[in-house]
Amino acid sequence: MFVRLRTKLTVLYAALFGATLVVISVAVFTAINQVAQRQVRAELTATGEVFDRIWSLRAERLREGAIVLSRDFGFREAVATGDRPTIVSAMENLRGRLSLDRAFMVGIDGSILGEDARRLSADAPHLQAAFDASETPEGVVMLAGQLHQVMSVPILTPDLIGWVVFAVRLDAAEMTALEKMASAPLFASVMQGKPGGTWWAAKPLTGKDRQRLTTLIESSLSNRATVQTLDQADGRAIALVKPLAALDPGARAVLLLRYPLAKALAPYQPLLLIVILTGALGLFVVGYGSWALARGVTRPITELDQAAHRLQRGEEAHVAVTSRDEIGRLAMSFNHMATAIREREQKITHLALHDDDTGLPNRLSLERVVENLDAESATGTFVAALGIERFDHVRGAIGYALAADLLRTVGERLAGLAPGAGVARIDTDALGFVLPASGREAAEAEAHRLLVSLEAPVRVQGETIDLALVIGLAPLDGMAANRAVELASIGLGQARASRRKVAVFDAEAYGDPASNLSLMSSMLAALEAGEIELFHQPKFDLRRREITGTEALVRWRHPVRGMLPPDLFIPMAEETGHIRALTEWVVRRAVADQATMARAGYDLTVAVNISGRTLGEPDFADFAAEQAALAQGKLCFEITETAVIENPELALAMLDRFADAGVAISIDDYGTGLSSLAYLKQIRGQELKIDRSIVKDITVAQRDALIVRSTIDLAHSLGLKVVAEGVEDAGCLQLLSAMGCDHAQGYLIARPQALPDFLAFMAVDQPARHTA
Repeated sequence: MFVRLRTKLTVLYAALFGATLVVISVAVFTAINQVAQRQVRAELTATGEVFDRIWSLRAERLREGAIVLSRDFGFREAVATGDRPTIVSAMENLRGRLSLDRAFMVGIDGSILGEDARRLSADAPHLQAAFDASETPEGVVMLAGQLHQVMSVPILTPDLIGWVVFAVRLDAAEMTALEKMASAPLFASVMQGKPGGTWWAAKPLTGKDRQRLTTLIESSLSNRATVQTLDQADGRAIALVKPLAALDPGARAVLLLRYPLAKALAPYQPLLLIVILTGALGLFVVGYGSWALARGVTRPITELDQAAHRLQRGEEAHVAVTSRDEIGRLAMSFNHMATAIREREQKITHLALHDDDTGLPNRLSLERVVENLDAESATGTFVAALGIERFDHVRGAIGYALAADLLRTVGERLAGLAPGAGVARIDTDALGFVLPASGREAAEAEAHRLLVSLEAPVRVQGETIDLALVIGLAPLDGMAANRAVELASIGLGQARASRRKVAVFDAEAYGDPASNLSLMSSMLAALEAGEIELFHQPKFDLRRREITGTEALVRWRHPVRGMLPPDLFIPMAEETGHIRALTEWVVRRAVADQATMARAGYDLTVAVNISGRTLGEPDFADFAAEQAALAQGKLCFEITETAVIENPELALAMLDRFADAGVAISIDDYGTGLSSLAYLKQIRGQELKIDRSIVKDITVAQRDALIVRSTIDLAHSLGLKVVAEGVEDAGCLQLLSAMGCDHAQGYLIARPQALPDFLAFMAVDQPARHTA
């Protein structure tokens, strides 16, 4: 909820203090309220006792006056004789002397005699009922619509002939007088009524207060006084309900004293206000103090947080230690950690940008140098790859440690010749650097100049080592740094392949490997779609002077890229594992084409090239045996010595199975690799093919002619037929024939061609042209 720790601490402390203040305030208010209620209850009880005393004194005074009158001989005689004026005069005289509100006599027949007899005539029935129920009835009664305190005494002559009744009105003035006798501003009222019925009050009440008071009185009717809390229109109050005697049978009368709590709490309001103001001031002081304390606590934490962010960004991060407490120790620990992280980062950065063996910068370091070149410097800049020739042989001779020293020495020498070039090790035997030049020719000239100085013999730990160096170049031309370094490495490979000291990356010669690799994903579909075709190149029998066989060569007629040479997709098929499917397709198609040739009247041996990877799959021999059984002529597999050398035991076993199945074996490309007579004598072959690189120059190069003649004699001595590849002129064909070569194959005989074209070629007797 809160983002900043300072705010959290301030709010937390302030909230705790506020909560404590609220608890204290509630406790103080509760205590004051309880004290006030106790005081009010005590006041109400005291006032009730005062009222009892007043009520008793008044009742006694009324009783004594009534007794005096009832025992007066003249009054009793007037009553007995029915002397009304005397009766009224006596009662009025006594009412005046006793300050009574009502003075009258009630006869045993219920008649009322007195000054107020006419106004009280309506009250005669309940008075008569009250007198019948009690010998000396007294209490509260409703007379002429007002509540009165009544005292009656019987008139005896000696028989009962009536009652003398004295009454004092219980009106608002009487209640006000009672309220004034209390030390507190009470509300006093006498109420009379019947439970469940209407209650009359000596002092006017509002409708809501009357309803609440009636409910309170009816719930408190008992023979003793009760004090209860009352909710009224102007707030809560404490009420005393004190039972009084009621004259009417079944009626109840009570004295009701009320005291509002608000008035009781009024003297304490200044105290409560002081508590509130003190609490508010304390809350402010605590809040400010909490904020200041939190600020003091969080400031070093904030500094630590900012330093951590700087450390995250790789910037210098250090915080001041201002105390020795936990935060100070944390700051010290952070500083030690930051120092350790910087040291480790420096080590990691050095390892990431330097070669572990030589200590020279690595490929990533060179890429950063290239990336940091500004636009002006990058224009006309070349990335160069310097390769040490025969490095593997040198390393094998002097060891890895000295070889690393050799590479480091060459790098240091290059850095001295080209300061700021960012010399770095980019491969096992290659160094990369930036070569500023105004153009291709200038770059090549500068590279040759550097080679002159760099190829001086190097002395490593007392050993002198001669160097042969090659440089590959790639123009930067706005390309990505890693791509430029990669192309420079490819240029180095192109320089080595062409036996040049310096070569600039040739994009046309390199081609598009990504596009070529994508061919493999569509090669199987191309087989199904018929885009891949089988061509045949005839083999000419120099003894019989006719075509006796063909070599089946695969061609891919791509719908977008046109005719693709086998040298493009066959090596990739070997690397991706698609060569097996391609080989099986070629064998099946060769067998089918041989059957077509046989139907056309040509009994020809069909030769198929078999990859060394296919020789490593034993189940291929079963497939070969199956196809040889289906062939309508002799089937021949052309296999290079290199394929046998990779896994000789398995390859020789496969060749034996081919021979057992009736498949002839032709040793292909003889003279191009590391030819071994040991393997040559172990192969159950029937044919030896001399590579075109040796055959093509036999008419002009005596050494090539001698090699071919020796190879023919060697093959014949081993019982092998000899096929010469690359025959392109008649002189070469005649010389081969004179040397005793068995077959010739090349453009002079015919180029590879599709089956229909090959059949047409056979039909016009092409061999006659070569014998002319």
